[in-house]
Amino acid sequence: MALTEKTIIDKIEVIENNSIQVRTATIIEKDGTELTRTFHRHVLAPGADTSNEDPKVQAIATAIWTEEIIAAYQASQAVGI
Repeated sequence: MALTEKTIIDKIEVIENNSIQVRTATIIEKDGTELTRTFHRHVLAPGADTSNEDPKVQAIATAIWTEEIIAAYQASQAVGI
């Protein structure tokens, strides 16, 4: 009767303002059968530091966060849009 806990990134989404939303699932299993699953989400704004993120999140950020996207996001924050 072994209880195990694992954490996985189960969803990565790019939302309207080009921010990246990351959902992490924490799964508790007993003898290979899932008992519970809880979620945590965090959002990364364009230009955010992704050095501590999963390589998949880093790859998505590199692909979509062009200089223009980052500048547009920063400009939208400056005027409160």
